[in-house]
Amino acid sequence: MSPRRPVRLRLRLPHVLLTAVLLGALLGAPPAAAAAAISPAASPGVPLRVATYNIHAGAGMDNVFDLDRQTSELRSLNADVIGLQEADRHWGPRSEWRDLAGELAERLGMYVYFAPIYSLDPAEPGGPRAEFGVAVLSRYRIVSAENHEITRLSTQDPNPSPAPAPGFGEAVVRVKGRPVHVYVTHLDYRPDPGVRVAQVADTRRIMAEDRGPKILLGDFNAEPGAPELAPLWEELTDADPGAPTFPAQDPVKRIDYVAVSKGAARVRRAWVPESVASDHRAVVADLVLRGR
Repeated sequence: MSPRRPVRLRLRLPHVLLTAVLLGALLGAPPAAAAAAISPAASPGVPLRVATYNIHAGAGMDNVFDLDRQTSELRSLNADVIGLQEADRHWGPRSEWRDLAGELAERLGMYVYFAPIYSLDPAEPGGPRAEFGVAVLSRYRIVSAENHEITRLSTQDPNPSPAPAPGFGEAVVRVKGRPVHVYVTHLDYRPDPGVRVAQVADTRRIMAEDRGPKILLGDFNAEPGAPELAPLWEELTDADPGAPTFPAQDPVKRIDYVAVSKGAARVRRAWVPESVASDHRAVVADLVLRGR
């Protein structure tokens, strides 16, 4: 094919449009209507595959650290955007002092934003900080990001009390020209739902500040019918995969979620792949972002 042909096609389009407008004017139709007559149908939705995965600091159900195994699992999901929980960065020997989210992003050829929940002084002067948190991996460019504070009950303080702390990550990714807000979270694990109640309220407040498509990914540590999660479903649609996610070996409950803002995206399907590469199973969802 001649390399000049696409150029000629692009140059003709304004003339076709002008002809349609003039013809519309002669027939009594307003220019906008004539232009609409040759415009493509309403902008089709944009497909987007998203996933959430608690990586258990790189260890599988067998408690053996194996980042190669998790890399293979994540690659098999073929997701465009992934939310990670329990990601270590130079945290300690359990994960070989490595930057797990950074390594996974590099291996998968994705952009990464890491939002630490804890950031502790280095074990040795001059060393990297020991961090633990959540992350967003994305095939699409991350144009902005922020680590928000929500209510937490620290696992590092011997006498904790609920207080604002970081670790609610937000990354804005540009998907074929459309900004999409992706949030990743890890809610409190304790049986008493009090902290989760506060975290859900914080989550809704933060997400309400943004416009456009929103996707919430995370380990909520509560099942879909839990009363403390009910407020989330006022603005979000749960991409229900119809299967439990925890524990990875013979799972009995679903505590991992993909949720999307109502009206901004359609959930085509969602599923839970079988895997013991972590102590959780992933949730994957095929979405269609609605036209502008």
